[in-house]
Amino acid sequence: MFKSIELSVGVFVGIGLAALFMLAMQASNLASLNNDGSYEITARFDNIGGLKVRSAVKVSGVKVGEVSAIDYDTEMFEAVVTMQVDDQYQQFPRDTIASIFTSGLLGEQYVSLEPGGDEKLLGNQSEIRHTQSAMVLEQLIGQFIFNQGSDKKDDNSPF
Repeated sequence: MFKSIELSVGVFVGIGLAALFMLAMQASNLASLNNDGSYEITARFDNIGGLKVRSAVKVSGVKVGEVSAIDYDTEMFEAVVTMQVDDQYQQFPRDTIASIFTSGLLGEQYVSLEPGGDEKLLGNQSEIRHTQSAMVLEQLIGQFIFNQGSDKKDDNSPF
């Protein structure tokens, strides 16, 4: 015979474990592994920074898909990013721009799509031609330091 306290503790622990499982599934994006209602587009970048498979694809901050594969083209020396975009977002013009941005200062990177104005639309297995590579913090700091060192002060300048 179970006591009511033991039963309520067991139910509470079960609900807690189920909640942790759901949280883990959402945090790892494993809940959205199906590609049934999506179409595939690709984009080529000179530098993808820390972009990963399953990174978000966003338009105006709204998640419309995710990165499904990252490859390297040995002939063009570029990274090829394959994205799965949900079918409900099929209205992207052919001149859409794909950029790699970072969520916050130290957040994860994602692909941002900026729709253009072309009449023709991207379809399944289309390639986005206009891309902007990731900004790498180390390169920006190096350029800043290099530019500071190369600035020469004018002898007649009061500063």
